[in-house]
Amino acid sequence: MKTAQEMKSGNVALIDGQPWLIQKTDYTKSGRNSAIVKMKLKNLLSGSSTETVYKFDDKLEPVILDRIEVTYSYSSDNLYVFMDEEFNQYELNAEDLEAVLPFIVDGMTDICTSVFFEGKVISVDLPTTIVREIAYTEDSARGDTSGKVMKPAKMSNGTELKVADFCEIGDWIEIDTRTGEYRSRAKAPA
Repeated sequence: MKTAQEMKSGNVALIDGQPWLIQKTDYTKSGRNSAIVKMKLKNLLSGSSTETVYKFDDKLEPVILDRIEVTYSYSSDNLYVFMDEEFNQYELNAEDLEAVLPFIVDGMTDICTSVFFEGKVISVDLPTTIVREIAYTEDSARGDTSGKVMKPAKMSNGTELKVADFCEIGDWIEIDTRTGEYRSRAKAPA
């Protein structure tokens, strides 16, 4: 058991029998009141988020989740299948992959990480950056070169995001999977 003050962002705590990812902590000590820790939490099973306040010495049970490297294999209907290097398959529903679903495309070779809780796969994390090809974007606007000019683009799986104005159809771009934002132009994967 750890006190609320000892828990940090990125830790996972078992609350009411469910794993909650601590996304943000804010320790506050004011005047005569006892110190408190405000936490922003995300339920790893349901995906719901909440904010709560603990006394600094409230006890929380930390959870260490098992992680295994996997690659995307295929999808069928609402089911996505990932495979580890020993050819074990892990199936997840689209709802479990809500955060990473916009970046999953057929034939992707990115090494992902499957996350387990009590022996069951609950989510998949993508690498921090991935490289994807632009399937469609408008031509650049002439003369509009002041500042950081962005324009909409569509990836092969239909995901839309803003890219730099100089990007064209067929260009490969680097995307930050944490924010879903364009980072830079990239070379095509070998």
